[in-house]
Amino acid sequence: WRSSATCKPWQSGRFLPRVWERCQPPSRKGISTTVGQGQQVGMREKQVLEDLEVPLARRETETLFQEQPQAGNQYLEDALLRSYLKTHLPRKVLEEVNRDLERFGNRLLTEIKPLGWECELNPPVFRQYDAWGRRVDHIVTCSAWGRMKEIAAEEGLIAEAYERRYSNWSRLHQAVKLYLFSSSSGGFNCPLAMTDGAAKVIESLGIPRSLKNAFDHLTSRDPKKFWTSGQWMTERRGGSDVANGTETVARKQPDGTYRLYGFKWFTSAADSDVTLTLARVADAEGKVKQGSSGLSLFFLKVRDEEGKLNSIQVQRLKDKLGTRQMATAELWLDGAKAELISAEGRGVASISNMLNITRIHNVIGAVASMRRMISLSRDYACRRVAFGKLLKDHPLHMQTIARMEVQTRGAFLLLMEIVRLLGLVETNMASEQDQLLLRLLIPVAKLYTGKQASAVVVEAMESFGGQGYMEDTGLPVIVRDTLVLSIWEGTTNILSLDVLRSLTKSQGQVMAALFSAVQQKLELASSTAKLEPAVKQTRDAISSLAQFTQAAGSKGAVTMELAARDFSYTLARIYAGALLIEHAARPDASSTDIAAARRWCNQELCPVATELENSSYEAEEALVDGALVYEGSPACGSRL
Repeated sequence: WRSSATCKPWQSGRFLPRVWERCQPPSRKGISTTVGQGQQVGMREKQVLEDLEVPLARRETETLFQEQPQAGNQYLEDALLRSYLKTHLPRKVLEEVNRDLERFGNRLLTEIKPLGWECELNPPVFRQYDAWGRRVDHIVTCSAWGRMKEIAAEEGLIAEAYERRYSNWSRLHQAVKLYLFSSSSGGFNCPLAMTDGAAKVIESLGIPRSLKNAFDHLTSRDPKKFWTSGQWMTERRGGSDVANGTETVARKQPDGTYRLYGFKWFTSAADSDVTLTLARVADAEGKVKQGSSGLSLFFLKVRDEEGKLNSIQVQRLKDKLGTRQMATAELWLDGAKAELISAEGRGVASISNMLNITRIHNVIGAVASMRRMISLSRDYACRRVAFGKLLKDHPLHMQTIARMEVQTRGAFLLLMEIVRLLGLVETNMASEQDQLLLRLLIPVAKLYTGKQASAVVVEAMESFGGQGYMEDTGLPVIVRDTLVLSIWEGTTNILSLDVLRSLTKSQGQVMAALFSAVQQKLELASSTAKLEPAVKQTRDAISSLAQFTQAAGSKGAVTMELAARDFSYTLARIYAGALLIEHAARPDASSTDIAAARRWCNQELCPVATELENSSYEAEEALVDGALVYEGSPACGSRL
């Protein structure tokens, strides 16, 4: 967080009306007016008055006196996080985790946050040739970026999940540290997401002997040994449609390795040590199989033992709206040496574990950005005076922040639920219902929190007035970096369709698991009178959702596809509401826990049922959608 805003002259050589109001001296509130101090204050006021008579062109730029918001130890200031951990973690685990997180919170404040800002100010630079004309394709990153990598290892931000010191709670401990780290990481949370995903894929394969060294490096706590991984899936034809968009070809070599040939259009963390990527294996005649069944998963090192690129050429760095701290590149693979790590033709199935992990990281980033902006907003409200009183004393201002807080609380508990379930699955402690819930909730949480975060951070930026729009405050950085979260790892529509696939593949069992879990959580609140309205609203929403699933089932695939986004939103709202109710039903719950649950449940919990009644999902409406979009446009006119 930086601020250097100034009051500048409107026009050279002219006087600025009412400069006293625009550039006031520091407030005298709290200053003891002893004789000496009173003289100093009086002289300062006299100097300001004298300055008003000096032409602005001859006067030094005045300082705008607005106190910048300050955030302390993020862990200690996050009441919801601390109460969640106290409720769920075993006592001994809680004691150790609490000490670790408090220490980490201090390190974030004193060391990591300044490094994050340095990463923002010094984005990566691509140097294609050296001084003598030799092609080097060197991506230059700042020293702070390198230090972030070391800190990630030291803090075990990947290792924690795989060491399993706390059994099924290890994954949650890791997620909480990443949640605290995210907004101060200078974009390093992204390579960590892909590193975690790569480690998960290797673990799911049983850590083959050929990948044991890589797994050890990816999960190391030693900064000198720690590796990060990329994820090179996107090619020129697009992102999510890897089945039809992947053109990279793998040619088998006599020694059993493969050489990859193709163009990777969007490779995040291009400066990583290793990567996983998809390609089509060519047969003896050089032919490849199209579709998803023709894709295989490969592991490759980015550089060889001498530090030279592995037959990879960097085309250019991407000029992105946000996450500028991280190098994202277009790469040519011109015979890159790689190892086939999936069964041939099973590449898409093999990356499912990676996608689950990276999507969870996406949720972590979304919730972290919301929490960060609200923390700054609420502190600023205690400092900024407008219309004669602090912002916190304006009811409408506090209502606005409170609404953002409720959204953030629901998103946070949704995040904690999926990492809790993942921890159970990873330690073979999950029931069948737990596994079904995890399959359903990962895409639901990713798509919903991505949209939530975009709305919340923009609203929070507005709470700072014009200062929120100033680049050097750091607020626009948070906004830009957040906007990608509804796009990365699958857009909202892509993930909504993935939710439908989970219903189809499980033959509806995922919905039965969700209904059962929600009912169990609502039962816990049956004796809490203040939660009765929220419980009733949630039960009504569940009933409406059940009626929708029955009605939609008889209407065909078009209806469900048109309803997919509203259906996914409904699942997110109902389940997050149940989690808030569960949290508010604790014996030591606070009044704000109860208020958050009630306010969340006051929103439309089942929008999909409402839109079904409005006939929004009829085939005829799809035709109207097209007409509305393309009226007056020559594009696609023949298709309407």
